[in-house]
Amino acid sequence: MRNRMNVYFPPELLAQITELADRKNISRSAIVEAAVSSFLSPDGSDRREAAFSRRLDRISRQMQRLERDLGLTAETLALFVRFWLTVTPPLPPDAQAAAQAKGRERFEGFVETLGRRLQKGQSFLREIPEDIVRQPADEDSN
Repeated sequence: MRNRMNVYFPPELLAQITELADRKNISRSAIVEAAVSSFLSPDGSDRREAAFSRRLDRISRQMQRLERDLGLTAETLALFVRFWLTVTPPLPPDAQAAAQAKGRERFEGFVETLGRRLQKGQSFLREIPEDIVRQPADEDSN
């Protein structure tokens, strides 16, 4: 047996309930009943907390991957710059124009190669095994 109860809703909320009822092809009463049952359910907050925990765990893992990738990128760039500065002698003034032209040509080739790798879904960071990055910092000093 069901008892009747009159409740008053703000027009915006009633419009949302009506729209959902029309979309799902169920009665407004069924929607309100489900909402009240969910609100009164003792395990409702536990389910929400579990859902939030799963989302936070997923976000934490994503942040750890981003942190790892950013660290790898910064180290790779730093090592490259150090190496390049060490092995590249300064150019005499008369050779700089030719070197700049060759540099533009090489850079265009680099950008094309990078574009092809990205289109294929290839990533340098994915080629580096996880365990290499997780080595303790004191091993680097050896």
